[in-house]
Amino acid sequence: MSSVLDRFAPPPARPSPPADGEVEVWTVPLDPPEDEVRRSFALLSPDETERALRFHFERHRRRYAVGRGALRTLLGRYLGVDPRAIGFDYGAKGKPFLAAGADGERPRLHFNLSNSDELALVAFATGAELGADLERLRPMPDGLDVAERFFSAGERQVLAAQPAGERDLAFFRCWTRKEAYLKAVGDGITVRLDAFDVTLGPAEAPRMLSIDGDPDRGAAWELVHVEPAPGYLGALALPARGDGRWEVRGWRWGG
Repeated sequence: MSSVLDRFAPPPARPSPPADGEVEVWTVPLDPPEDEVRRSFALLSPDETERALRFHFERHRRRYAVGRGALRTLLGRYLGVDPRAIGFDYGAKGKPFLAAGADGERPRLHFNLSNSDELALVAFATGAELGADLERLRPMPDGLDVAERFFSAGERQVLAAQPAGERDLAFFRCWTRKEAYLKAVGDGITVRLDAFDVTLGPAEAPRMLSIDGDPDRGAAWELVHVEPAPGYLGALALPARGDGRWEVRGWRWGG
């Protein structure tokens, strides 16, 4: 499998849950026609509706509802249940996961959702926690200052060495990879952004170099660079597989 996902196909007629070793990644536009926005709101649970309505701006309410509606719809298709019947539990830091069923067993399907501006990225894997991050590309005149606060010494050095015209892309490669890892570990551990190193140069494959200075701990994770749409950049983080790399497929919500 390539460590770069930059092709997203129309969705299959009957999407099936990813098998062990597979990851399904969906791009979801968050500015659909109004009738789709209404359908998305109708899928939300009361607590999700309440959260949506707490957003001050209408566009933020819409984006939240459409993203959660797409997540529920996809989970419903994968699990063969009514999207409105899906229950979520939340970790101490707010990471959602599927609630246990009537038998007390929690589904093996894991997911992570990230949105930026008018696009969302939703990733699914079976039997493994994962993290996804998405950012809209934009000028970062203060990128080096932000890096001083959040990047490791090695990352700051690589970022500063980039030509000025390529530095913003390098910044977002680094940022999305770090955020994806933090979302993957979720509530399990507390990690500082500068406590681990990732690659960010244009010629470097996405990779975790070390965690707390330990390359072996870094090698226990796999990173995937994602180019979901023009003007956006994303990343996935998953536990490395001993029997090979993850097989990652990309789909476009709505075809």
